Order: sequence, then structure tokens, then C-alpha cells
Amino acid sequence: MTTDLILPCRDEGRALQDLLPRVPADFSVIVVDNGSSDDTADVARGLGARVVTEPRPGYGAAVHAGLLAATAEHVAFMDGDGSFDPDELLVMLADVVEGRADIAVGRRRPVSSGVWPWHARLGNTLIVAWLRRRIALDAHDIAPMRVCRRADLLALDVQDRRFGYPVELLQKASRAGWRFVEHDVAYHPRAAGTRSKVSGSVRGTARTAHDFWKVLER
Repeated sequence: MTTDLILPCRDEGRALQDLLPRVPADFSVIVVDNGSSDDTADVARGLGARVVTEPRPGYGAAVHAGLLAATAEHVAFMDGDGSFDPDELLVMLADVVEGRADIAVGRRRPVSSGVWPWHARLGNTLIVAWLRRRIALDAHDIAPMRVCRRADLLALDVQDRRFGYPVELLQKASRAGWRFVEHDVAYHPRAAGTRSKVSGSVRGTARTAHDFWKVLER
């Protein structure tokens, strides 16, 4: 059984050179090129990934484009910046395939100081605290890695096309009664020569937090 692994990417060519060869054979990779100005698409194709182009900017837009392009029964999602180990998706996939959960997600555990800037960690903590209080979701992170059934995710009809996508996903999944499992995952430094659009600056974190709160207010 092959699962589609969707990697939303913008200017992650250098990261993909190391990441794609490490993806387990259980996964067929779909790289969603979300307006890259580097060689992201060429690197992805050269290493055997399928490339989908999504010109609309935004994390949610890239994720949704990958979901629509996927064909496997199960889908996995992970950042394409080299900060996560794709092997850690296997235990999440097993949870869903074997019926222990409807969605399995990762909880970031930084491997060293400085990997997760204070402003990004603070924003994440506040959002998760709100989710835990508002919808009683026993989560500690906003699902940076996740696995679920493709048909189920499409049925949730997640609408956000910016950085609020994972927050809306968790809200709707909880309200739909999805069984939820969370696993600790190692959080590594990004690949050298790349820069986060979210945690790379206080401004980026603030913009992302604004997207999160817009979803929470609905």
C-alpha cells in the first residue's frame, strides 16, 4: 500500500536534495511548488517526485492543491524544509491504517536550542491553549506532520488557504468526532541556505498568528 506524501514547498530546492532520498518507500511524494523562484520543481522531478504547481500564495493553498492531486487512500503532510524526519511518519500511518486513529499528528520536540525561535514557540503555545480550551482537543502542537484518509479530509471541507489551515483542520476534525493521536517528532534545523516564511522572523510569526486567530474567531 502506497501513501501520498504532500510537501508544500516554496524555494526549498536545497532542502529537497537531502530530504527526498530519505523518504520511505511506503510514500509517493507530491511536491507542491508554491511560487518558488529557485530550482524546487526541477530538483523534485529529478529525484522522482510528482510536481504540482499552485500559483496562489499560502500554505493552505499549497496543501489543498496537493490533496486534490493525490490519489492514494491515505495522505501524509510534512514541511519540505528538512526540519522533520520522514521516517517518523510511519508510526502515524500505522495508527490510521490499523484503525487506532482517524488522524495522527506530530508534536515538535526541538533537537537543540535555537531550532524553534521564541516568538514562533510562543505563538504556537497560545493557539494550542485556545484550541484545548475551546474544543477540548488534547493537542500540544498544530499538526506540523499529519496522516489521515484522503476522502475524510476532503469531506471536512477545510477552507482556509493561508497559514490558518491546520487550525481549521483540527477544529473541524474535532467537531466531526475524529479520533486523534499525537506523537513526539524530532524538530531539526532547516536545511542550510533556506529560510522559514513563518518562524524566520517576528513579522512572519505575527502574520501567521493573525491567520490562526481569524480561523479561531469563526
